[in-house]
Amino acid sequence: MRLYKHFVKPILFLFHPDRVHAGIVCVGAWLGKVSITRALLRAMFVYRHPFLKTTVCGITFQNPVGLAGGFDKNAELIQTIPCVGFGFIEVGSITYHPYMGNSRPWSVRLVKDKSLIVNYGLRNKGVTTLLPRIQAQTRTCPVMVNIAKTNDAHIKGDASVADYIASFRLLQDVADMININISCPNTGDGVLFCEDVVLLRKLLDAVQAEHPRKPIFLKLKPDISSEMIASIVSLVKEYSCISGFIISNLTRNRNLLKYVAVSDIEQYKGGISGQPLKDLSTQMIREVYELTQGTYPIIGVGGIFSAEDAYKKIRAGASLVELMTGMIYEGPGLIKKINKGLVKLLERDGFHSISDAVGVDHKK
Repeated sequence: MRLYKHFVKPILFLFHPDRVHAGIVCVGAWLGKVSITRALLRAMFVYRHPFLKTTVCGITFQNPVGLAGGFDKNAELIQTIPCVGFGFIEVGSITYHPYMGNSRPWSVRLVKDKSLIVNYGLRNKGVTTLLPRIQAQTRTCPVMVNIAKTNDAHIKGDASVADYIASFRLLQDVADMININISCPNTGDGVLFCEDVVLLRKLLDAVQAEHPRKPIFLKLKPDISSEMIASIVSLVKEYSCISGFIISNLTRNRNLLKYVAVSDIEQYKGGISGQPLKDLSTQMIREVYELTQGTYPIIGVGGIFSAEDAYKKIRAGASLVELMTGMIYEGPGLIKKINKGLVKLLERDGFHSISDAVGVDHKK
């Protein structure tokens, strides 16, 4: 952590985040292909403890901390990510048709807020290219595949549903879990399934008709109202194909920023990640946990920079957590630090597993 903070990070932050992201993925993919580098990474970063091992949807995780979707867009790091301490990886979002991305910049650092403006717009190489890439990599942790609608403003309505299903049919068998991303804030048509219950019903009808064989999670965004959250949860209860929720995606609410004036960044499009999202996503986890009475597993995402941040989401109702921006600001050592910290927090509270702590704030 100190090496990253004092030496590596200052150098990386001299360069544009788009270039840094591409470079790290390239280097990370190479490291994952070589057995000796994988072993070295594991020796440096992996921390295991029986308290961290957990089972969700019948899948065993060595620890509850995963890499959030949006970092490994083209499924290049499946062999690498477990070696830096993550308990699972989410690849994508993957769309049926390839997309080169929105106009640049794709990301902008907001350093004082420990945040990013993200506007990749579902940049990825598409199902045809990425399916064999996922199949070819040896996995040592569960892999979640994030499926989204192709970013094409001409694909709307029923065609949007068909686009999702085309990807789902091809990707289901190479995934341990599926994330149906219904909430990306950076798509061309501006239509989000999490804001249109009629369209979401059509999508869930189509998914149910496929007789899914893997756990499916819906990824929600934090900017929808409590009434809309309740409507989505009520709808999901009608469908046995949905196993849980991922909470949450990026936020469009730039008023959450504390150190940057909204007027100073109005030229940049995109959603906000990182620390400003922390409390918003945790509150949404609480709402969904209460609405479902804890019967649906939740993966908590947004603003995790410490074990305490992760633990708050777990106590609010998250069975697993994911992070990405925290790793960018704090370095890969953050995952080990979080896992060690979670063990101490569990011991402090008299728990012997992650599952013991899930949703306990609702049981007081």
